[in-house]
Amino acid sequence: MDRKKLHLWTVRVLLLLGGLTVAHLGVTLFLQADMGSDPFNVMVQGLLRCIPWPDGWPVTHGRVHIGVSLLIILILLIVDRSYIRIGTVLCMVLGGPIIDGFTFLLGGIIHPQSPLVWRFLCLALGCVILAFGMTVVIKSQAGTGPNDLVSVVISEKGHWKFGIVRIVVDVCFAAAGFLMGGTLGIGTVICAFLVGPTAQVFLPVSQRLCNRFLPKGPAEK
Repeated sequence: MDRKKLHLWTVRVLLLLGGLTVAHLGVTLFLQADMGSDPFNVMVQGLLRCIPWPDGWPVTHGRVHIGVSLLIILILLIVDRSYIRIGTVLCMVLGGPIIDGFTFLLGGIIHPQSPLVWRFLCLALGCVILAFGMTVVIKSQAGTGPNDLVSVVISEKGHWKFGIVRIVVDVCFAAAGFLMGGTLGIGTVICAFLVGPTAQVFLPVSQRLCNRFLPKGPAEK
């Protein structure tokens, strides 16, 4: 890899890490509001509860989350491996530690015992922040998190609007998780119907932002 390509990929990864950090700030606000898990994690929770795991297996929510993410990656390697990049792995590995860090910092500001109005506001704000960070990750072109890739691939392959596809995918995640024993809440519903349309609005904004750091040129090819 020549110097220009190395520089380009370095910038892409930095943009991805910035978007990932912003997105997981939103996720943390969402989780700390404690009004229901996001759709993907409802599905993970359902799998954790419904599968008769062998006694002694150290199965946790986080490990099931990684397992589902790995399964999505394996499927995409068959469907179209061009979607799997270094950022896909970074999203899968770094998401948890980033959330843990923000939880430590924000735990005294927003928590299950906070006033309901404040929790609801943080929930809505978290969804918007998540949507913006997610679109920066997508437009960085360094790779996208496995669960977000489901919507991205379906949207691009089917030539459908990302916002609509995201709603459908989130509803499917939540419904599947609920049928398997996952817990739904008002936050799940808000997230399912707010993140997709908000991301649709932010996509061109994030594209322009990333274009400032990723100009088209020979090194991008």
